[in-house]
Amino acid sequence: MLQTASLPCYRDTVRAEWVDYNGHLRDAFYMLIFSFATDQLIDQIGLPDAVRKERGRSIYTLEAHINYLHEIKEGTRVRVDMRVLGCDAKRLQLYLEMFADGSDTPVAAGEQMLLHVDTSGPRSVAFDADVAARVQELADAHAALQPATYAGRMIGLPAAAQRSRSQHA
Repeated sequence: MLQTASLPCYRDTVRAEWVDYNGHLRDAFYMLIFSFATDQLIDQIGLPDAVRKERGRSIYTLEAHINYLHEIKEGTRVRVDMRVLGCDAKRLQLYLEMFADGSDTPVAAGEQMLLHVDTSGPRSVAFDADVAARVQELADAHAALQPATYAGRMIGLPAAAQRSRSQHA
């Protein structure tokens, strides 16, 4: 049984080709790192490449949100902790936090809605029983953790700022 504090984890290092003109990790590459982390989680829930090919199944990303919290630079070693916030028969809500090694303060947080698909369609399908059990096990274990700080956020200006902007137009 999975321990409550056990979070799937991915590690990488910020590469020179990922850095922008300010010397910081380029915004798109935060998503790339989160995507690599998600690939690792997909393997962990029982859908490594060989199984995906054999069963004609895959995971598609339906929606993704990133909060850029602190800049990081080339050569920084990063860790991405992942947790399942929720799931149903064919979807998985995933929360990710990226940390520079040696720090407990996230440099970015992301949230993704993932969909299980039959690749012959493609069309959405329920997780196979073995995969569904692993997803549910993670969701149950992660439900006991403190709430995800940056989950469920929406982008938008406060109503007062929107009114002010329309008055100046």
